Amino acid sequence: EVQLVESGGGSVQAGGSLRLSCEASGFTYSSYCVAWFRQVSGKDREGVAAIYARSGSTYYHDSVKGRYTISQDNTQENTKNTLYLQMDSLPPEDTALYYCAAMPGPCINWGNPQNHPYWGQGTQVTVSS
Repeated sequence: EVQLVESGGGSVQAGGSLRLSCEASGFTYSSYCVAWFRQVSGKDREGVAAIYARSGSTYYHDSVKGRYTISQDNTQENTKNTLYLQMDSLPPEDTALYYCAAMPGPCINWGNPQNHPYWGQGTQVTVSS
C-alpha cells in the first residue's frame, strides 16, 4: 500500500523557517518524481518543488526559488524513504496546506497535480505577519 505521510507543519512568524517531512512507502521510490504542493482554500493546488529520486535533480516554482530546498533521505527500495522541504524566509502568503505527492518516472510536467497518482493527507503551514 502506498503511503505518503507529511509532518512538520505549524505556525511561524514572517521571516521564520519550517521543515516539512514526508515519509514515503509502498512503491519503488527511486523510480518516482516526488513533489511538494500547496493549496489555499478556494485556489488550485500549486506545485512548489520536486525531486527525481533516482538522480536527485531538483525543480522549483519561481516563487520559492532561493527560499525553499527540497531534499530526500534514503533511496533504498522496500524501506521508508523521507522527503523534506526546508522553507526559509517565510512570508504570510506562503500560508497553505502543504501536500507530498508522487508520480512515476522523471519530473516531466511535475507541477500538474493530475500527473501525481499518490498524495499525502497534507500538513498546515501558517505564517503570521
